Amino acid sequence: MTCAELLIRLLRDTYGVDTIFGIPGVHTIELYRGLENSGMRHVTPRHEQGAGFMADGYACATGRPGVCFIITGPGMTNIATAMGQALADSIPMLVISSVNRRDTLGLGQGRLHELPSQQQLIAGISRFSHTLLDPAQLPVVLARAFTVFRSERPGPVHIEIPIDLFDAPVATPSQWQPPTLYRPAPDPRGLAQAVDWLRTAERPLVLLGGGCVDAPDAARQLIERLDAPTVTTINAKGLLGRHHPLDLGANASLPAVRELAANADVVLAVGTELGETDYDVVFDDGFALTGRLIRIDLEAQQLVRNQTLALGMVGDAGRSLELLVERLPHPMHKGGKERTAQVHAKLDLANDPAFAPFVPFYAALEAALPEAILVGDSTAPVYAGNHLISQPAPRRYFNASTGYGTLGYGLPAALGAQLGQPALPVVALVGDGGVMFTLSELATAVEECLPVLVLLWHNAGYEEIRRFMDAHGVERLGVDLKAPDFLTLARGFGCLATRVDSPASLGDALASRPLDGPMLIEVDAAGWQRSLAAPQ
Repeated sequence: MTCAELLIRLLRDTYGVDTIFGIPGVHTIELYRGLENSGMRHVTPRHEQGAGFMADGYACATGRPGVCFIITGPGMTNIATAMGQALADSIPMLVISSVNRRDTLGLGQGRLHELPSQQQLIAGISRFSHTLLDPAQLPVVLARAFTVFRSERPGPVHIEIPIDLFDAPVATPSQWQPPTLYRPAPDPRGLAQAVDWLRTAERPLVLLGGGCVDAPDAARQLIERLDAPTVTTINAKGLLGRHHPLDLGANASLPAVRELAANADVVLAVGTELGETDYDVVFDDGFALTGRLIRIDLEAQQLVRNQTLALGMVGDAGRSLELLVERLPHPMHKGGKERTAQVHAKLDLANDPAFAPFVPFYAALEAALPEAILVGDSTAPVYAGNHLISQPAPRRYFNASTGYGTLGYGLPAALGAQLGQPALPVVALVGDGGVMFTLSELATAVEECLPVLVLLWHNAGYEEIRRFMDAHGVERLGVDLKAPDFLTLARGFGCLATRVDSPASLGDALASRPLDGPMLIEVDAAGWQRSLAAPQ
């Protein structure tokens, strides 16, 4: 068979890939030979950035790598932003691209789609980038990629194949099987020390990050046995279930949680990078841990970043939680539920002016779609939702407002999530500014008959940047944008569309959503505020 045919077979039969995101080009047509009859679904986005965001959303919703087929040169520069987001969030993504013929690489001959070094460009936004020079090495290179996904901190991996190798003959590997892989477990001596400190702690605190999402049972058992208030980051939402009495949510940037954290005598942080956009979104370096900090992370260097470490262990977050539960068989009594309730009373998020307008927004959403996966862009409802939302399970709330913080993520990532989890409703939370980066992916949603609900918060421009300009005494420039008629645009793609301006009208619109295709609901932000201010 050819190198391209072997690639399809390995992805399908060896690694269980069922969906590929890509835009065919003259350099990649050989990748498509046999793909139609492979049983894998091919989804054509309208931009390679959309392909990367779809793969990201697919991976976030399923835990399986998202796979992309991308053209040489401009295809790779287009997907680079999506790869940067995936790298920041440790999302498994496999990007297979073409590259110019082997005998032309690096010669600067002005070939179609030529870059001086495509691999060098991508190396900084991937776990690794590899140029395949021998088709017989394809199984080994793919095994290396999936080893990254399955046994170390995941992220995007790039494999480029010269166009003269796609149709090169290659022997079919006999009985090729990938190795069985296990992620590392923490050192038993470190676990013993951690358990001793946690047992004797008077005011323990637990910080759980996105690395823990596949171990919800162990996470709940551990914090209940420790009786410890627990911060669950944005990517860990739903880990403890909805409204767990020990869950402080992703509110580490707010004063009441910071006070609790500063007074904790022992802090256990598992699978979290303790990053700025989860713990210091007000950007004042005010999240301080003064007690003994125990950290467990899959990446050794992460142990010493952002906070002063007392005890560090390299290990898989889920396995680490299980091992700690085994060593703490009996519940302790540390006043955790009471301390958590006191913090929530101080937070009083429902009456906070920054969040109050979005309380009825999410109440209507939860009432209509309690099991929905919520996928967000960088937009006002998402900023509020990071604090307000409590989900019933993990992998049901993720967005681009943290870490890399790109715009345009929400819509295509929601499509990827819907493809990965077709039995669950999926909602894209977008703003009128950010959605313009990838609005064309509505065409993909219509073509694929994906019943994604697009909630578009329309506040006529870049509201967050307006506030920052005002706060810093900078005249507003480039932030008050003339918006298109989103309803007309959506309908032009073949998408149902409506406009709402109150919680009641939002509830009615949610009740009428179709199940055989997308729907866009534009929320008039100014009208929404007026409806809340009107006498009830």
